[in-house]
Amino acid sequence: MKPNAQHTDTSVLNTGPQRTGSSCRFCNTPLRHTFVDLGMSPLCQNRIKPEQLQEMEPFYPLHVYVCHSCFLVQLNEIVSPMEIYKDYAYFSSYSDSWLEHCKAYVEMMVEKFTFNKDHFVVELASNDGYLLQYFKQKGIPLLGIEPAANAAKLAEEKGIESWVKFFGRDTAREIVQRKGKADLILGNNVLAHVPDINDFVGGMKVLLAPSGLITMEFPHLLNLVQYNQFDTIYHEHYSYLSLYTVEKIFSEHGLHLFDVEELPTHGGSIRIYAQHQESGVHTQTTRYQAILKRELDAGIDQLTYYSAFTEQVKATKRRILSFLISAKESGKTVVGYGAPGKGNTLLNYCGIGTDFLDFTVDRNPYKQGHFLPGSHIPILHPDAIRQARPDYVLILPWNLKDEIMQQLSYIQDWGGRFVLPIPELSIA
Repeated sequence: MKPNAQHTDTSVLNTGPQRTGSSCRFCNTPLRHTFVDLGMSPLCQNRIKPEQLQEMEPFYPLHVYVCHSCFLVQLNEIVSPMEIYKDYAYFSSYSDSWLEHCKAYVEMMVEKFTFNKDHFVVELASNDGYLLQYFKQKGIPLLGIEPAANAAKLAEEKGIESWVKFFGRDTAREIVQRKGKADLILGNNVLAHVPDINDFVGGMKVLLAPSGLITMEFPHLLNLVQYNQFDTIYHEHYSYLSLYTVEKIFSEHGLHLFDVEELPTHGGSIRIYAQHQESGVHTQTTRYQAILKRELDAGIDQLTYYSAFTEQVKATKRRILSFLISAKESGKTVVGYGAPGKGNTLLNYCGIGTDFLDFTVDRNPYKQGHFLPGSHIPILHPDAIRQARPDYVLILPWNLKDEIMQQLSYIQDWGGRFVLPIPELSIA
């Protein structure tokens, strides 16, 4: 079923030429309206090995569209999930603040909804067991579904049962057959990562127990636009989500959203709560209605809301490059901190390589000794910053800036300063 189109003043966005075969992944409406075009970019979680530096590297379009019917902001499925997750380099356990966030979530869910050893918890995109470990400590039966075999292996080493699969209706039926229905289905930063969002949400409908609960966390589109977070756009993020559109998607599959929380994670996320439409266990909260109203007041259901983002992004690129050019011409040294997906989008869109950043560092040993995709900036151990004593450290995972600035507070010993690229370039 296609949601009703509304507010179709299509003149406000650059429609460009009609593209055959390009349609909304939710409602199948032809996609005509550009949200932002970030040019060509490599896969953001790839790492280039030293022996690969002379090889050809594939680049793919980062052209984001907005559907004028359901207002889902989305990339086309240009790169298959199989390609993205075959050797995935992102492990959730390397952020202390993220682990604290996940532990607090588990404590809250156990206290508020009384989950215990008689319940069954399934996490979708369970990565290296970063969250399920806290349910395991409480003796609650669980299962992780994780498409990246290397991440799932780390979870298994923690004693967390993990199936290396993509989630959808077929996987849901297999879980039900072998394990039973889930009392809690959770997913952190996965809803945006699935190309077939209908199969994914439909799978949750199949898997959820009659009185069960779903929570999903994802970066909030409202924050992406307001705070200029264009670097959160990369190939594994197929969709960029508002509460308004997610409500449509879940409703289409027989699931009712009844609550939502605003979270500080990833530059501003929301956590939605859902149940079967026929369940009626939980009533919709006033904060849910308030956040939805705030989206609508901002114009989330109007094409004009999306029309200014491209120029905003171009202006940010110019400011970042102006700073780096000035710093290098003044003889200053600049290095990076982190090798996150968002950093690779920013560096490749801005054309920043070793001409501006001498190197970057990362706590994840899986990335150390390799090079960033596209820019070919070397990734070193964090100790390299202490040895190099740079004038500036560009924080690429700006969503973790407080944690990182505390870890690297020693750069003040030689007058080093931090550079934050988003939402606007700032020096700390």
